Amino acid sequence: MASAGKTSLKRSPNFINSIVGVALVLLVMGIMGWFFLYASGMSKALKEDVPINAYLRTLNKDTIGQIQEYIATQPYAKNVKYIDKEAAKKIWNAENNEEWSKILDVNPLPESIDFFAKSEYVNKDSLEKIVANINSVYGNQITDIKYQPSLVSNIDSKAKTLGLIFLVAGIILSVIVIVSIDNTIRLAMFSNRFLIKTMQMVGATRGFISRPMTIRAIINGMISATIAIILIISLITWAESLEPQLKAIRDTKLNIILFAGMLFVGVGISWYSTHRSVLKYLKMKLDDLY
Repeated sequence: MASAGKTSLKRSPNFINSIVGVALVLLVMGIMGWFFLYASGMSKALKEDVPINAYLRTLNKDTIGQIQEYIATQPYAKNVKYIDKEAAKKIWNAENNEEWSKILDVNPLPESIDFFAKSEYVNKDSLEKIVANINSVYGNQITDIKYQPSLVSNIDSKAKTLGLIFLVAGIILSVIVIVSIDNTIRLAMFSNRFLIKTMQMVGATRGFISRPMTIRAIINGMISATIAIILIISLITWAESLEPQLKAIRDTKLNIILFAGMLFVGVGISWYSTHRSVLKYLKMKLDDLY
């Protein structure tokens, strides 16, 4: 009896349909999750692309090296570089598409130490603290520290707005995903309601009846999640081939968390919905099954 029950479950087209249905729902979840990760990565990349320039007085190389080393060892700094007058001239000419040497004999640009702040420090309050910190230590050797406050405020404001939008969308999508998977599993179990009742009527215990079905639900959930993850990886690979910049902001750790979440949702909801449906049909009277 147990063997026949398991075989009918494995061959049931409804369970195959539920695997496909759950996989499609998880695929939508994965795409939305990837968009969220992409938006977060893009926001981080934009924040870490805001230059900060510490302009120097005429100093000897040892003092410049000390300032550069100090900034480089701070937790907020990345890509710290010393820019001498000649390098500053090349940067200015490249940005302005001009060559001033035809007009000026003297290079008026100051030397500087340029660096970028890590994304979590790119906001008004943190940057003001960074400027105050550097000035408190090397204020006599630095004439000015500049960055673009309007750009920082704009990026920070848009990042918060985008984050709120994705948070609301994520909550709504999570509810839709859970309800959709639950309905898909319940529909598949509906076709097995007479099998469940028949096994109960011939004396099978509740655990004996529910065990193979819940195990099958867990396996089906894993299969659905695996299918969805493979499709997501394929889509990501395809998108990165079209837009190489996506590869630059890829976060493997967050992608693994996304895939683990898809697996957890697929298995968890499949198990819960199946177990609940089995108990429901076991409690129902035979006449109520029609």
